[in-house]
Amino acid sequence: MDPKHSSSGEIPSEPPPVKVTIKEEGSAQREFQFRKSFIIGREDSCEVQVQAMGVSRQHAEVYYEKGRWWIKDLKSANGTYINGEKIEKIPLGSSTRVDLGTNNAEIFFSVEGFSSDARTIREKPPSVTQYVQRYFNEKSNEAAGEHTQLIRGAFRFVQKKQKKKYYLIIAGLVVIAMLIGAYSIYQYRQVQQQKMMAQQIFYSMKSLELELAQMRNEAEMQGNTKSLTQLSSTQTQREELSHSYDKLLDQLHFYEDAKWNETDRIILQVARAFGECELGMPKDFLKEVYRYIKKWKSTSRLENALLRAISNRYPEIISRTMLEYHLPPQFFYLALQESDFIVQTIGPRTRFGIAKGIWQFIPATAARYGLSNGPLMGLRRYDPRDERFDIGKSTEAAARYIRDLYESEAQASGLLVIASYNWGERKMRDLILQMPHNPQDRNFWELLKIYGDEIPRETYDYVFYIISAAVIGENPGIFGFAFNNPLTVTPGTP
Repeated sequence: MDPKHSSSGEIPSEPPPVKVTIKEEGSAQREFQFRKSFIIGREDSCEVQVQAMGVSRQHAEVYYEKGRWWIKDLKSANGTYINGEKIEKIPLGSSTRVDLGTNNAEIFFSVEGFSSDARTIREKPPSVTQYVQRYFNEKSNEAAGEHTQLIRGAFRFVQKKQKKKYYLIIAGLVVIAMLIGAYSIYQYRQVQQQKMMAQQIFYSMKSLELELAQMRNEAEMQGNTKSLTQLSSTQTQREELSHSYDKLLDQLHFYEDAKWNETDRIILQVARAFGECELGMPKDFLKEVYRYIKKWKSTSRLENALLRAISNRYPEIISRTMLEYHLPPQFFYLALQESDFIVQTIGPRTRFGIAKGIWQFIPATAARYGLSNGPLMGLRRYDPRDERFDIGKSTEAAARYIRDLYESEAQASGLLVIASYNWGERKMRDLILQMPHNPQDRNFWELLKIYGDEIPRETYDYVFYIISAAVIGENPGIFGFAFNNPLTVTPGTP
């Protein structure tokens, strides 16, 4: 998979239509539809005129590029905002609200699909699908009752991350899971729509996971026993929703599909462990992972490193620490790629200092996460007083660092975390912040699709070496390796 061409689908030959709805105070709602670039502003020459106070003569431009519709602020006086955040340019999702100025005018963009399958589903849905559409399709022209509005509101709360009403979010997701069970008997006729719903459930769970992480951090900082108890109850409910998602995959016969062989299924499961949705995986991802597995098989590096780690009980230490910080234990393989589990590993001299230890912390990051760099931090020499060489302390610092990346810009995407760890979170942060602020549109698949040509080859290799090593580690024998799964092996067992 060339990073320049790693999209999950081909870019359409012509842009899909973008629907524009204008809401101005004191004016009737207006709607437009475009297939080519257009300008929004007060001037007569603008294709979309908005006369609200605070809107510039030429305020923003909407254009089609890289297979996506984008909106770009034209250096307006009062700015262009999405979800309260001022933007310069950003790709539009399937449904996006934009504010011109500070609540001076609201513009709603809707990028519609254009496949015949989607049209057929809307025109002739079976009864259970109609039931699902009633509750979750807010574009429906049917009048919504009080109960329907309540459930829709709960679902919106997940997307908006409103902590004060998170129990409504959970209630909404429970209703979704129940509805999925109700219409599962129609799975063979409505597979595409069910897959779309499953992805919504998955990314709603990821949004809730981020919300719970924020609540957990606040509760621990405040030491509020009641909050911690409530958090535990909410976490249990979240796990039940995850079980419902797995049940939906079973109803779809996703893992039973004849197109997957046993090793394909391992790759899918590892991607899921890293926080990526199996249903949204790009077509070439499996092929690319196999290519890197072949690279591992061409050398003894992986086997030697894992045997070294097992003999020193590193899998036990690292996996336990990652789980304590609510992270997947597969981040164990990040240390493999950094150092081959050689504790005294010392990196080259850089303008950021010298990286040391199995997690290859530079001095500034080590200090930020509570590690003492030792008096020899400026020299490429081992120093027993440097805590970066302490497996326990450095692993805890690494888990805290990874967790911070996971809960912030990476939006619970483990593969975005890995890319950030290698390239540097500051560089990656600039790219990630240009993506929509939600887990569905901010993940590794979308990063490759939109910014694949801007990601260094070193970082691309880094991510795929780690995920392919994690895949091998799940069942080494099936890939031709003689060792056991390091994350489940008993200490002292080869």
